[in-house]
Amino acid sequence: MVIGVLQFELHVHGAESLKDKRRVVKSIRDRLHREHLVSVAEVGALETLNLALMGVAVVGTDGARVAKVLDSIDAKLRALTDAELGSTRREIIRGEQLSAGSASSLDEDAIAAELLDRAENLS
Repeated sequence: MVIGVLQFELHVHGAESLKDKRRVVKSIRDRLHREHLVSVAEVGALETLNLALMGVAVVGTDGARVAKVLDSIDAKLRALTDAELGSTRREIIRGEQLSAGSASSLDEDAIAAELLDRAENLS
């Protein structure tokens, strides 16, 4: 499994209200989702009038394919007319990195003890 993540800033020039900004963000989010079958969300600066922090995630089995999708999205964002692309950050995570991470290091006994302790404190 390969996960591609693209985080980026959008500068929405000319937005006079949050409604204007959200219209632009929704249009971009819906288009990226529809054309590339990726997950897209506004993840920060929700109440900032001219800035949107966005994230895109794509999952696949082939790293080259995931990278190609992210490249295509990046090119599309650079060509926007209703917003300007600011800084971007891209990351490719391979399945091996995930299995060596937090999921395999869970201490089930410690979790069970904590849950029992919390249940006793509730009663």
